[in-house]
Amino acid sequence: MEDFDCDDFEKTLKVIVVGNGNVGKTSMTTRYAKGKYTGTYKKTIGVDFMEKTVELRDLGESINLMIWDTAGQEEFDALTSRYYKGAGAVIYVFSTVDRASFEDLPKWKRKVEEECGQICSVLVQNKIDLIDDAAMSRDEVEDMTDFLNMRLYRSCVQDNINVGEGWSFSKLLQLQVA
Repeated sequence: MEDFDCDDFEKTLKVIVVGNGNVGKTSMTTRYAKGKYTGTYKKTIGVDFMEKTVELRDLGESINLMIWDTAGQEEFDALTSRYYKGAGAVIYVFSTVDRASFEDLPKWKRKVEEECGQICSVLVQNKIDLIDDAAMSRDEVEDMTDFLNMRLYRSCVQDNINVGEGWSFSKLLQLQVA
């Protein structure tokens, strides 16, 4: 019988994407994982699941991201928080033109921490193409980023601007797989 080498298994990381409804979570995950974008809004019921393999150049290996795109509507709240368990990273998403999605960020962080504890976290401000109609100031966003103690990425999924940036937390990924 051959020796069993645990290093032969693929390394995986469960990443959850959370935030209010209609902020672009599904569009962002689909654009990132599949390279596709549709301008049609489709409400996520419970959770949607995608995979993407990412090369960690610093480590010379790859990791399989298991991406869980969660529903942002309160009607699915009890259901979606169950999907948080086992996550090693979280991406919080809010919309430039949706004040409530911005103000609800601390609530989302509490929900995730209740299920997962402290995990790798980043914040994505989506729809930066609509900055002229912003529902919050740049200073407010910076203050929220400091308050939540997260790194901020600004993106526009529709125009494919910085979509991969929020996912490129390779140093955080290396900590998870090391």
